[in-house]
Amino acid sequence: MGKAMRRRNFITFLGGAAAWPVTAWAQQPRMPVVGFLNGGTPDGYAVYVTGFLQGLNESGYVEGKNVTVDYQWARGQYDRLQVMAADLVRRKVAVIAANTPAAPVAKAATTEIPIVFVSTGDPVMAGIVTRLNRPGGNVTGVGLLGPELEPKRLELLHQFIPGTTPIGVLVNPTNPAANLQLRGLQNAAGVIKRQIDIVRASTALDIETNVTIAAHQGAGALLVVQDPFYNSRREQLVALAARHRLPVMYPLREFAEIGGLVSYGHNLVDGYREMGAYAGRVLKGEKPADLPVVQPTKFEFVINLKTAKTLGLTVSPQLLATVDAVIE
Repeated sequence: MGKAMRRRNFITFLGGAAAWPVTAWAQQPRMPVVGFLNGGTPDGYAVYVTGFLQGLNESGYVEGKNVTVDYQWARGQYDRLQVMAADLVRRKVAVIAANTPAAPVAKAATTEIPIVFVSTGDPVMAGIVTRLNRPGGNVTGVGLLGPELEPKRLELLHQFIPGTTPIGVLVNPTNPAANLQLRGLQNAAGVIKRQIDIVRASTALDIETNVTIAAHQGAGALLVVQDPFYNSRREQLVALAARHRLPVMYPLREFAEIGGLVSYGHNLVDGYREMGAYAGRVLKGEKPADLPVVQPTKFEFVINLKTAKTLGLTVSPQLLATVDAVIE
């Protein structure tokens, strides 16, 4: 074979090799996209995102490796969720993972894209699913008791701070569950014969102003209801309570861990992990209609004894015996 022929063959070979990666790249499947639709903030929900990604990992999905997560944060402005959900639907994401205020919005936006939720309310009562064991349709997820726990929180706070002084109740009027939360608390207040004063706040400034007013008007304690925006404002709420020397009951242990007095509620990190695991199963081909709604039954009662001491409070042995975790 002459030199010219060998050279032509060599060039042909190089040309084919050079073209091959382009062809192969074009044939590579796109990574599936999970739309993460949330009413909170990225900073406030970082610990819950970690739980969500852990659940995805348990199902074989690693962010940036074989799945992409598109984070959409309403930052407490729940009226933005509808536009965000519509955008995820328009871009045809593979799954939408939504929290309490976002789940019904996502459901209204699509009947085709699978939706996996973590809800701190009754998902059947909220109309997110028709039943728990076989949800049907394109929606399933994790149902955590939310408004149903508010009366228990009030009862525990009353035991911790006995007396007749009013208890302030911090509630977000833009949360779809607000009326249900207040109805349960008003009924519970009648049982324990304790006055509750409603403190409404839907922005950081509202929280600062209205909690300060409640403290100056003589609230003996404060109950913070479950709300994604409030979860995102943990540091602000705990700092306010310390400034006004106000005993406060919170919905999640993350508050007590940074200095909040007492909390009672579910493990929200684990709820997000379960949601991530379900999202992974859906990505693998399982149908939401066949996945029963997960219902955790464990609730955590946490007391920060250091904060109690700072406030001059004594925890009775009877109450201490019911505590799941003590922070000292």
